[in-house]
Amino acid sequence: PEEVETQVSFPIETVMNGVPGVSRVRSVSGVGLSIVYVEFEWGTDIYRNRQLVSEKITEAREQLPQGVSPFLAPISSIMGEIMLIAVSSKDGTTDPLELRTLADWTIRPRLLTITGVSQVIPIGGGVKQYQALVSPGKLRQFGITIEEVSTALEKSNINSTGGFVDAQSQEYLVRNLGRFYSIDELKQTVVAYRNNTPIRLGDVAEVQFGAKIKRGEAGTDGKPAVIVSVQKQPGASTQDLTKQVDEAVKELQKTLPPDVEINPNLFRQANFINASIGNVTEGLRDGAILVAIVLFLFLLNVRTTFITLTAIPLSFIVTFLILYAFGISVNTMTLGGLAVAIGELVDDAIVDIENIFRRLGENRNLENPRPSIEVIYHASLEVRSSIIYATVIVALVFIPLFALSGVEGRLLAPLGLAYITALVASLFVSLTLTPVLASYLLPQTFRRKKTKTVDSSVEIVDDDENGASVFARIGRWFRSSPSEEHQDSFLVRWLKKYDTRLLHWTLRHPYKVIVGVALVFILTMATLPFVGTSFLPEFNEGTLTVNVQAQPGTSLAESNRIGQISEKLLLEV
Repeated sequence: PEEVETQVSFPIETVMNGVPGVSRVRSVSGVGLSIVYVEFEWGTDIYRNRQLVSEKITEAREQLPQGVSPFLAPISSIMGEIMLIAVSSKDGTTDPLELRTLADWTIRPRLLTITGVSQVIPIGGGVKQYQALVSPGKLRQFGITIEEVSTALEKSNINSTGGFVDAQSQEYLVRNLGRFYSIDELKQTVVAYRNNTPIRLGDVAEVQFGAKIKRGEAGTDGKPAVIVSVQKQPGASTQDLTKQVDEAVKELQKTLPPDVEINPNLFRQANFINASIGNVTEGLRDGAILVAIVLFLFLLNVRTTFITLTAIPLSFIVTFLILYAFGISVNTMTLGGLAVAIGELVDDAIVDIENIFRRLGENRNLENPRPSIEVIYHASLEVRSSIIYATVIVALVFIPLFALSGVEGRLLAPLGLAYITALVASLFVSLTLTPVLASYLLPQTFRRKKTKTVDSSVEIVDDDENGASVFARIGRWFRSSPSEEHQDSFLVRWLKKYDTRLLHWTLRHPYKVIVGVALVFILTMATLPFVGTSFLPEFNEGTLTVNVQAQPGTSLAESNRIGQISEKLLLEV
């Protein structure tokens, strides 16, 4: 690793530090392996960055040892591993070598054709290769060295061209077809000549198929298997990509031997995403139900509660349309913004409908009541300015989220957009639909008995009651039993009672209130250094990673044996 770091990793890191827009360069060096990570600033063009890095790699090749050829890995995200697929044999008929061959040459090419897939990396099994097991005795018998065998294999396994030959008005392509495609062809490779007699590879070596030297192993459910890691490109939808991979796996399963089984459920990032979205969706549902219950307890009127709650679904619909227009998907952050805003969505409608409800009650007790539509218009106009100002001020609090850069901005900007959009949509609903619904549903609650002194507006309401209006019929489904005097609900009356007492006490003791608030503020600030902070909370994906550490120098076979024991113990849990 030391030689790899000094002769390979360090020269590449040095040239990469000069690339425009690079924020950090780091590397990992191992036995025969060097991985260099080049991180760029947020907002830069990833394809332009790859071009710049490619140019620097060409420059670095001159400083690297002979035989070292660096290359760019495919575009993928750090969190881009979306699936782990297990390929195993049910009864052991297909050995790990053939399983790896199926993964390399059947499964991997098919998955790479899916748009959005960046890398498909098989792990475990054994990489199939031709092996020539040279016999030292036969080498001595024929007087051949191992270098001659190696050179003959390198030079013979190629196809070359010899140009063209014109003969009898025909042009012939001259080619040397030296690449071998079977063990028999490999055995016929001429290694050397002795006494004008060709000595072939089959004369000095046993030629067979075998596995490449392993540097790792894989298994599932206590038996050997090949694990296929599927990684996505940045910006690709994990859920959509997972569905496409599942469809491809179903097609592949039909073409494989009967005993070979593909398990696409070993690890699925989509499960965690769907669970997260499901949790937030449940929170939205429970929040909406709780808001409906609290609204009814405060308003104590089914109609006003219904009118107020219409702001929630309509605001959600408008928000989803705007998110779609901006190309933002429905994810945990956008749903989180809606969850934060769900209580705010009914605020504007509550203020509007409560004032309308109160004014209609006052109007009913007048000797000459005004038309209901006029009362609703003026009642809504009274609070319109306050509603707009309050909504704008609350929305302004989330504006700084759009100024955040880096990961913070990418995470929190959709939350702020969803929150502000839903809030503005609820404002629009409260200014337009809420008064309209109130004009159809609430006058039924505050109707007066028919008398000669009642004006035409009341007569219109009674006509609606007789079925002239569809909205009037719907309104009867939500009709409550109003009292002759308009009163607040029992909960509001109880809160007003104790709120009045508290207000009187605070006004009589202003200094005590100020000192108390100051003490609470000081104590709060004093506890801040002891409160832990983190950028993101810990995630529970429903999976466990168990790392078993052995002594340095432990062989792969022994490490695999320890791993199998650990796997069996876990399966017993």
